[in-house]
Amino acid sequence: MSEAKGGRSAQLKHTGLRPGWTTGACATAATTAAYTALLTGDFPDPVSITLPKGQTPAFALAVEELDGERATVGVVKDAGDDPDVTHGALVRATVRRLAPGSGVVFRAGPGVGTVTRPGLPLDVGEPAINPMPRQMIRDHIAWIAADHGATGDVEVTVSVDHGEEIARSTWNPRLGILGGLSILGTTGVVVPYSCSAWIDSIRRGVDVARAAGHTHVAGCTGSTSEKTVVAEYGLPEIALLDMGDFAGAVLKYVRRHPVDRLTVCGGFAKLSKLAAGHLDLHSARSQVDKGFLAELARQGGADTALAAAVADANTGLAALQLCAAAGVPLGDLVAVAARDQALSVLRGAPVAVDVICIDRAGAVVGRSGVH
Repeated sequence: MSEAKGGRSAQLKHTGLRPGWTTGACATAATTAAYTALLTGDFPDPVSITLPKGQTPAFALAVEELDGERATVGVVKDAGDDPDVTHGALVRATVRRLAPGSGVVFRAGPGVGTVTRPGLPLDVGEPAINPMPRQMIRDHIAWIAADHGATGDVEVTVSVDHGEEIARSTWNPRLGILGGLSILGTTGVVVPYSCSAWIDSIRRGVDVARAAGHTHVAGCTGSTSEKTVVAEYGLPEIALLDMGDFAGAVLKYVRRHPVDRLTVCGGFAKLSKLAAGHLDLHSARSQVDKGFLAELARQGGADTALAAAVADANTGLAALQLCAAAGVPLGDLVAVAARDQALSVLRGAPVAVDVICIDRAGAVVGRSGVH
């Protein structure tokens, strides 16, 4: 009899929910088709792309326009079974030739926001096309250019029909991303979150890990944090729990079904919510409390001016950067506070806990000891 399989992919399969594609994947597909048409005169339909984890989805083209030195393609976003506000949105990419040596230049078209405040992974003034989608687009442009003997020097303008209106249902305006949506996605895949189905899959993941004899499991907020704990501890896939935003579900189930050790790993901002006592880390149901972070910073040696700056920071990342510049270990303070919250939920269950906070690139920015 083969060993039961656990980990992120097994959890997704267990939910029975259909995954979808991020706006970043859609923008990459649209760019790929547009640049191909610009070089060959023909639009590949459907167009296939390669995602960071090796999947090769195909996208039907909803819009095709070719006009001399530029080509435009539109792709309709399919978010699968996730209740995503951008499901059904038309994501367009316009590719225009540039002079050799120009590289790939990104522009925000209608419905894509522009960054106006610091604290995000993009500089102020940049189009809100996140780093991973940019990398995916650059990679596909380079591959197409190599296939056709081109230079790959192009301007890519990404737009989303009705994006400014859709963005009002997101946190973009509060974060200082104005004029539309962000183009997002670290894996290209939208993982659907039905609360009941996903929490059930977390429980199944704990059961499978325990049945296989694993005494150390990790609750991770996503694929980047999974890579971090694998690098840190060498844990096998079966010991990885994709907790997503449901930190409370992991802790409550492990309380009733203990393992020797639980590592919680995730983005600094999300785990600052756990540190503040939130067990549901979803952006629609809990927010980063900058006042709480300011108080932690004070405890870590921040003076009055720095604490005030942290309280007024645009994002958790901005608060972290302010403290790092001043030598205040806010990441470690958040990790310790998150561990203490986890221990309070475990209510004395015989489980040792440690917490690792990471940034968007997966670098460790804070950790607690094991307790």
